[in-house]
Amino acid sequence: MQDDRSHQGFDLTAFMKQVGDRRFPPVEKWHPDFCGDIDMRIASDGTWFYMGTPIGREKMVKLFASVLRKDGDGKTYLVTPVEKIGITVDDAPFLATSVEFAESDSNSGLSLCFTTNVGDAVIAGTDHPIRVEVDSETGEPRPYLLVRGRLEALIARTVYYELIEQGNIEDNNGVSCCSITSNSVRFSLGEWPSAQLAPE
Repeated sequence: MQDDRSHQGFDLTAFMKQVGDRRFPPVEKWHPDFCGDIDMRIASDGTWFYMGTPIGREKMVKLFASVLRKDGDGKTYLVTPVEKIGITVDDAPFLATSVEFAESDSNSGLSLCFTTNVGDAVIAGTDHPIRVEVDSETGEPRPYLLVRGRLEALIARTVYYELIEQGNIEDNNGVSCCSITSNSVRFSLGEWPSAQLAPE
């Protein structure tokens, strides 16, 4: 149920420039020997820990985040030209903490512009899809955004609700199916009984 509210103060052109200007080390091209695992963990809320202690320095967290890589074995590593070190990720390595809704000047329509807890700027689309998993036991939705490579951001609950508010909800045999479009790509945000207004 999209609305026509304006999003004053948000500059899509500047955001797209930020996306284009961000440069990351070419970790996908580096193939160093595996040096073992270290006691470093990224919690589901995006907090980084080293030997059980939160890493409080934002600059250090962003530095580590810039050399993250998730390989085909499902594990996440810190990668340099000479080292590949395994770390633990509780859920996703990043957290999408905000979203802006912007109308593009092109024919691609609405653009969903996300920012992560480590400052990544990501516009959802073909290269950055949104997916939603549902916990088989609790029924709780877990929405994700692909940031780069195989690295995803868990979309924060408040941000997920913003997407649902802007999305299109259709009733299908007593089931409400919600979807949203960004850069001409349609993404499912999940489904729930029609009597229920939103996921709990």
